[in-house]
Amino acid sequence: MKLTDNEIRDINKLLETGKTLPEKYRFLLFEDKREVELVWNGKTREVCNVVLPFQTIEQVDEPRAEDSSDSASLGPLFDVDVRGRQLKGWTNKLIWGDNKLVLSSLKNGPLREEIENGGGVKLIYIDPPFDVGADFSMDIKIGGDSFTKNPNVLEEIAYRDTWGKGSDSFLSMIYERLILMKDLLAENGSIYVHCDWRVNSFIRLVMDEVFGNYVNEIAWEKIKSVKSQTKGFGNVKDSIFFYCRNQMQFNQQRIPHDKDYLNTMYCHVDADDRRYRLHDFTQKGQGEPRDFGSPWGVIAPPAGKHWIWSQERITEGIKNGDIVFSSNGVPSVKRYLDDVKGKAVSDIWTDVNPIGSVAKERNDYPTQKPEALLERVINPYYA
Repeated sequence: MKLTDNEIRDINKLLETGKTLPEKYRFLLFEDKREVELVWNGKTREVCNVVLPFQTIEQVDEPRAEDSSDSASLGPLFDVDVRGRQLKGWTNKLIWGDNKLVLSSLKNGPLREEIENGGGVKLIYIDPPFDVGADFSMDIKIGGDSFTKNPNVLEEIAYRDTWGKGSDSFLSMIYERLILMKDLLAENGSIYVHCDWRVNSFIRLVMDEVFGNYVNEIAWEKIKSVKSQTKGFGNVKDSIFFYCRNQMQFNQQRIPHDKDYLNTMYCHVDADDRRYRLHDFTQKGQGEPRDFGSPWGVIAPPAGKHWIWSQERITEGIKNGDIVFSSNGVPSVKRYLDDVKGKAVSDIWTDVNPIGSVAKERNDYPTQKPEALLERVINPYYA
């Protein structure tokens, strides 16, 4: 720590008068390896440590409608009987309450050991409140009548705590909860945070600070028809930030290829009426020549490339007719349509449709998300 005489005098004077030190002294007085940090009024790393008991209000324990044999495929995940009813465990529970208190109770309470013994929390998806104003009213239909549900006291308090001081309140709210979630996540656990343009910049910076292990920003097309805009482009997407704690457990998802793509790319047909395309036989990285047999003989790969198959596999491929040569002797490999597993899912999700106005799952909740979206998030961890 190197301070000038003037800086030391200024610090002593400020401390004697009980005034706050300027921000620059935080970096001069205290070692901090973080190069970039998001700062707001009221920021603290202190988190809630309250432990509250969980009380069972309702238990839905009906037999599964599917074949009871399906329960066996779940393994120990839900610990069910032959009729598909849950026997015990901490999974498959809907917990009602302030999520900060719930997270604190899970982290510090008796369920913590049970959760860790069961492999820990592998996946978290959260959809924190957008800054849409304090209107929690909803129109509810019962039979032929309808009425408006006005916000209750708890909802008004929740809004005040989240947005009462603007962005400062929101950041304090989400920061504390993310710290609790990270502590609950298993070492190979992942978290997805859903947000829109109002808070996505805040969320990204907070996630970088709390988790650090960024994986993807996913763009979900939430609206299919663009409204007329007086300025700018239509707002049709939400952002979903995907982070992991340390090591990441993830199985690649695939979706069907577009029919036009298949018809264009898989335009060849062999003697067995199998459709195929011709694929490049090289990859980056210098490699050795290979013997492709008569009449082509030994062929060296292009500079900076190597043949994708070993000599043994090339010999077998020539025999089976899996390698095709162009008129000037360039090899390609056949990729058959019936072997195609589908297109790998990217970070732009346009195939998960929003909830339609007459969809069965629609409940008119303002920020309701489709079940297919949650399936897309969950499937890579149980594929």
